[in-house]
Amino acid sequence: MIAPTARGCFVTGTDTGVGKTRVAGALCVALGRRGLRVAAMKPVAAGCVRTADGLRSDDALALVAAMNVAAPYADVNPFAFEPPIAPHLAAAAAGVPIRFEALDAAYARLAASADVVIVEGAGGWLVPLDARRSFADLAVHWRLDVVLVVGLRLGCLNHALLTAEAVQRRGLTLRGWVANAIERGFEPAAANVDALQRRLGVPCLGSLPYAPGATSGQIADGLDASLLGVD
Repeated sequence: MIAPTARGCFVTGTDTGVGKTRVAGALCVALGRRGLRVAAMKPVAAGCVRTADGLRSDDALALVAAMNVAAPYADVNPFAFEPPIAPHLAAAAAGVPIRFEALDAAYARLAASADVVIVEGAGGWLVPLDARRSFADLAVHWRLDVVLVVGLRLGCLNHALLTAEAVQRRGLTLRGWVANAIERGFEPAAANVDALQRRLGVPCLGSLPYAPGATSGQIADGLDASLLGVD
């Protein structure tokens, strides 16, 4: 485990496509508004696009745009893979092992110029990174508090409660959660949010409406970053 110079927060989700990047970027903006220097990191990304500058992840680029400290893309997204598949499968196909030593070095460089580092996972909490380690192991390795993004759809109650239990079993602190509307007109949304508020036992940082085109700044308006306790 490294000894970072900044506080960190790991953003995970109940599944893929539930709005982790949306929330991570908004947290960057919200914390920046509180006077903090904020860096962000997408340690491993699949489904990247080939550009003149190399492989680029839309998620990582969104984080770069939301953070308020300058950092090389390679530190924000140390491992980028082209196939839109699970990270460990993409890494195996590329013949590039995901090395924690490289992740440590990138995280340390980001932490050196920031007050807080927002780290976004991929998929859900236990998505594999290699034959034996997952994103959960990376969060434990860095001893990061966790924010859970709950995509409001059928099945989200079970997924959210299972994830929260898994985070706590790893000895990490679930700092808060965000309810994110990912389906237009999901009728039980309010009832699900109420059920999770009563069962998760941690603050809800915000309940975000269905707004696919919203900017990080607009989304940040709906989050209470003070509840993270990173000031």
